[in-house]
Amino acid sequence: MKGAANHAGTTPTRLRHDAGLAAAKVNVFCRQMVEKSGGVCTLGTMAYQPNAVNVIPGEAKFTIDLRNPDKARLDGDEEILAAYLEQLAQEEGVEITAKRMTCFDPVPFDEGICQKVEKAAAARNLKCRRMVSGAGQDAQMMARICPTAIIFVPSVKGISHNPAEYTPDQACINGANVFLDVVREMIGT
Repeated sequence: MKGAANHAGTTPTRLRHDAGLAAAKVNVFCRQMVEKSGGVCTLGTMAYQPNAVNVIPGEAKFTIDLRNPDKARLDGDEEILAAYLEQLAQEEGVEITAKRMTCFDPVPFDEGICQKVEKAAAARNLKCRRMVSGAGQDAQMMARICPTAIIFVPSVKGISHNPAEYTPDQACINGANVFLDVVREMIGT
C-alpha cells in the first residue's frame, strides 16, 4: 500500500495520503467482515516506511490471513475485501496492490472416522465434542488423499499454538488411548 510520506506536524489532515491509516482501516474492516461471516482474519505482520515517529507513513506492507470453515463464505469474504480495497484506495488517495501468498480450501473430516472417535471416547467415559480446527494441521493436507480426522485433547484454558499452552499428562494419555482404540477398530483387531 503506497501513500505519501510527509511531515506529521506540517501536513494538514485533509491533504494526507496516509498508508498507515489505510492499513488500520483494513484491519478494522476485516474484523467487522468476519464477525458477520463466522470466519477469522488476522493482520499478523505490518511494516511502515519510513517508520519514523514524526513522518506520515508513505508505505504500509502487511499480511492478511483470512479463514473460514465454509468455502462459500470464505470466497465471499475475499470478494468483499477486494471490493473494499478498491473503495479505500480511492477514498484515501493511496495505491493498493495485493498478492496472494497461498490458499487452502476448508476441508471436512471423514464422518465415519469422527463417529469412531466419538464411540471410542464414550467407551472410555471421556467427554467429547466436535470442533473445527482453525489451524492448518497436517490432516488438512492428508484429507485430500485419504479419510482423515483429528483427535484433540484439552489444553488448560483452551490455549494452543502458544508458549503458554499446557496439556496435563492424563489428557495426552486419554487422547492416545482413543487414537489406539480407533486404529484397532479400523484394522479389525
